[in-house]
Amino acid sequence: MTFTFRPVDPLNDAKLLHAWVTHPKAAFWMMQDARLEDVERAYMEIAADEHHHALFGLRDGEPVFLMEKYDPAHRELVGLYEARPGDVGMHFLTPATDTPEHGFTRAVITAVMAHLFEDPAVERVVVEPDVRNTAVHALNAAVGFVPEREIDKPEKRALLSFCTREQFEKAVTA
Repeated sequence: MTFTFRPVDPLNDAKLLHAWVTHPKAAFWMMQDARLEDVERAYMEIAADEHHHALFGLRDGEPVFLMEKYDPAHRELVGLYEARPGDVGMHFLTPATDTPEHGFTRAVITAVMAHLFEDPAVERVVVEPDVRNTAVHALNAAVGFVPEREIDKPEKRALLSFCTREQFEKAVTA
């Protein structure tokens, strides 16, 4: 599967994002009760933030997943671990579908990681999924993430995990 990326346009993309983030499948995104305006506002804040970026993953020009990348020294993980130069934080969301495609979500996380590592400044990807999100823990492990420890964030108990460029390359070529 081949994906391309484009920045989220908060106003034009809010309706699609709202459908994705409020679906029960996206419970760990923690926007279940968000109104359209809440989603617009959240993504306008991200668009204005130099340390946080939201991108759509496109297949044949159509949005098929969401990824966010952030600087963990300035967002999400400030004070919860010692950020290193070259660290980048990541979230991704594949929307609910009535026609699941075998291997799609793994292809998405692989594409997200490859996209992040296209930046030569990125040395390590950091994630902090909810400890209860066992499906994403398995996906993370499949692309080379190694859990370090559980941490308490204001909104959740999270599993802090890291993946270096070398761990990713080894995992996806194995």
